[in-house]
Amino acid sequence: MAGTGPRRIDPARAGVLLRQGGVLVYPTEAVWGIGCDPGHPGAVQRLLDIKQRPVAKGMIVVCDTLARVADWVDLDALPAPRREAVLASWPGPNTWTLPATADAPRMLCGDHDTLAVRVSAHPVVRALCAAFGGALVSTSANRAGEPPAFEEAALDPRLLADVDALVEGRTGGLAAPTPIRDARSGEILRS
Repeated sequence: MAGTGPRRIDPARAGVLLRQGGVLVYPTEAVWGIGCDPGHPGAVQRLLDIKQRPVAKGMIVVCDTLARVADWVDLDALPAPRREAVLASWPGPNTWTLPATADAPRMLCGDHDTLAVRVSAHPVVRALCAAFGGALVSTSANRAGEPPAFEEAALDPRLLADVDALVEGRTGGLAAPTPIRDARSGEILRS
């Protein structure tokens, strides 16, 4: 599906593209993200190739409701206070590594026994998930080792040439990508 550059689309049209295995760029809480259908191995591999990111690192999955990933995570494996802290932080700009079930796509978990999940409050992310009918892979729209794009104008033209579409919208204005915390311990893995 790669072409000469991305077309600009709205979330409703992006849902169709995601169901076809497309890879797209879209605004998130702080930076522009690149995403695809997390259940489509070909799309996930294409995204990893575009980013030049090793599968071992794993990736974040974003959703508009936790029900979208209920089969992939085991919240009951968390002590009640930890589970309550996770749930109280959503929807919002908080990413947690949750115990993964056997059904979680291994390409998303990487070398971990967890899956990084964020139930987002960002209107474009929520609209994308609703239009697609599922969760999305969400990682920053930059090649591995390069800085993330906080503004659309900062997106790398080489990366844009490899994706199928750019979803119109604006980032949420956060000064840094969302923190990632270990749900088991509360430890900050990325601040």
